[in-house]
Amino acid sequence: MKEELVILVDNYDNEIGMMEKIEAHKKALLHRAVSVFICNSKGEWLLQQRAKTKYHSNSLWTNTCCTHPYPEESNLKAAQRRLFQEMGLVSELTEIFSFTYNEKLDNQLTENEFDHVFIGITNQLPQINANEVMNWKYVSYENLTKDISQNPDNYTVWFKKIVEKVHNQITTYTQQNA
Repeated sequence: MKEELVILVDNYDNEIGMMEKIEAHKKALLHRAVSVFICNSKGEWLLQQRAKTKYHSNSLWTNTCCTHPYPEESNLKAAQRRLFQEMGLVSELTEIFSFTYNEKLDNQLTENEFDHVFIGITNQLPQINANEVMNWKYVSYENLTKDISQNPDNYTVWFKKIVEKVHNQITTYTQQNA
């Protein structure tokens, strides 16, 4: 099935092949991903708590949603698809930056991703997919960074890596688009 494949990429995000998702995570191979950050018009961040049944980083708080693009699917379409699948939301999304990271996870897996980061604004309340999301909340950046410093183990590794960079982009974006 196409949703079980990830797109393997080089350090410049050029596609170099496909591989089954779990195998790519076991072998720590660089693959393409997208992360979505949603804010409301007050500038609060919409976070999700990953479901207990997720294959890694379960029960941790993170950005609004993440996924791997399907073969032949654009990064934007993947971000829109996953936002609706996990959170029941539709929002205009804008890619703000991309980055790579390589981190060991639980279950002998490694997240080695070329991650494209998107932001959007909506005041809709999520209708979560309980198979993917355990809980959600809107939180101010100040309260978020305070909680991350006090409880870092409650958050996903990728989320903690980019919180500050995303904040700088979100501040500008929400002022322009709210």
